[in-house]
Amino acid sequence: MGIVVCDRRDKTMTADMNIFEQVDDSKVSSLDQLSNFEVAAIFNKYAQHNLRGNEVVNGGRGNPNWIATTARLAYSRLLEFGVTEAERTYFDPRGMAGDVQKAGIYQRLMIALKESRRDIFLRTAIDAAVSQLAIKDKDAFVYELVDGALSDHYPYPPRCLTYTEQVLQQYLQKVCFKDVQLAADVDVFPTEGGTAAMVYIFQELHYAHILYPGDTVVVNSSIFTPYLQIPELSEYNLRIKTVTTKREDNWQMTDEQFEELKDPRVKAFFAVNPTNPTARAFTPERLAKFKEVVKANPDLVIITDDVYGTFSPSYQSIFAVAPHNTILVYSFSKLYGATGQRLGVVCMHHQNVCDRIIQENLQNRRLKELDERRYSIVVPNPHKMKFIDRMVADSRAIGLYHTAGLSSAQQVMMDMFALSNLKDAGLSPYVKLSREVVADRYHEFWHGLGILPDETPENTRYYTLVDIFDLMRQRHGKEFCQYFKDNYNYLDFTYRLATEFGAVVMDATAFGAEKGNVRVSLANLKKADYRKLAQAILDLVDEYYQVFKKKSKK
Repeated sequence: MGIVVCDRRDKTMTADMNIFEQVDDSKVSSLDQLSNFEVAAIFNKYAQHNLRGNEVVNGGRGNPNWIATTARLAYSRLLEFGVTEAERTYFDPRGMAGDVQKAGIYQRLMIALKESRRDIFLRTAIDAAVSQLAIKDKDAFVYELVDGALSDHYPYPPRCLTYTEQVLQQYLQKVCFKDVQLAADVDVFPTEGGTAAMVYIFQELHYAHILYPGDTVVVNSSIFTPYLQIPELSEYNLRIKTVTTKREDNWQMTDEQFEELKDPRVKAFFAVNPTNPTARAFTPERLAKFKEVVKANPDLVIITDDVYGTFSPSYQSIFAVAPHNTILVYSFSKLYGATGQRLGVVCMHHQNVCDRIIQENLQNRRLKELDERRYSIVVPNPHKMKFIDRMVADSRAIGLYHTAGLSSAQQVMMDMFALSNLKDAGLSPYVKLSREVVADRYHEFWHGLGILPDETPENTRYYTLVDIFDLMRQRHGKEFCQYFKDNYNYLDFTYRLATEFGAVVMDATAFGAEKGNVRVSLANLKKADYRKLAQAILDLVDEYYQVFKKKSKK
């Protein structure tokens, strides 16, 4: 787990056995079947009434406790300007205005913008977009932003607003692809967060006859729990095979595990990069292995969720090395403190394995008839419809395709977040700040445990995995650790941590981690709270040790 830098086994312990004995953990095993997210929610309720009367420190969920301010203020400025523009065409004091006119809107906005922080940002962001995207019609661009912020029209095109797609292409280029130039070769589909993106992808792989029930899919474990649960649903009934990474390998896949992906019987590979809960990006050396994989298994579909990418200095997407085989999912939620906004995006290369397999499937008469029957009501040539466009149609059950697409307001919010990054050459100051925030908390937590933190560049520090069994061994020896394993349910520790100390962490077993591991989020507490959380963990370990010593004397 790490190098112990302070050994407190011989120091005075804060174990309060009177409180420890008040906790009834006899029914904890009944929670085994619940999702770890549901268990953490239950434990958080217990923590509110903890026996020590402590202030609750909930390090279980990954929702950040910060927000990006400037982009939000800029959005509000667009909205304010949009209302003024609408009142130019029609105004009624009872609260109604007309619609926005495109002609001259760029110049009117520039005149309206003053020298406030939000106005300066909005002016700079728009000018940066015009320059970087080589936008010729400034009125059309600003009209899309203003009209989109007002949201008085259905999103059109349904998959993505015209200029938003260009902004997102450039954002993904900077953040995910890095030095591999792909922006001009990709399509994007904004979705209701990364969660909706994953739902749509699984659905479409099924509808497009790319994945069949019984097919083998490999999951890079430990991983976000739903990616282990969704493939097992009855409508998909996929055979899941996990490749589990280990701490001693810095949570990187081994050569042998990459070899498993070369087996043509493996139809898909799911990864979170950087990982959740182990918080590691693929190293450049490991990333390069995917080129070998898709060369050996050209029909492999890779789905990668890269929401934590900006938190690792060395991160690059799998998409950058295997673009024709990879479906990239990105979300603005964690970096910009926007989980409630639901801002995700699917990205696919123009020449991708899914489109190729669809065309191969159309050689089958039955599949061709099914395809035509399904999509002929929305496009004149359904057989030419791309996978990503089918995803848009199927996201609205085909019949509602004409009203498909993420709300234009959400897409414009994406524009503002993306442009807050693109306006700066090199590393965005905001991204740098976000890394510093989680790094400070990460160090506070691990130093609180008395263990040197991991400083590898692949480490996002957004989450961290704590091996409680290893901590027990380091602190009080192997016999004590074995005693705990033999006598307690694996959820007992997190249950007692909540009910006695008011401290909440998430059991990592459901992520695919070994029993005894818990996930701590470094995103949702104040820095000082992580020292409290670490101390609560140590105190509880010491209390269990007191029980062990007492029973050992009998």
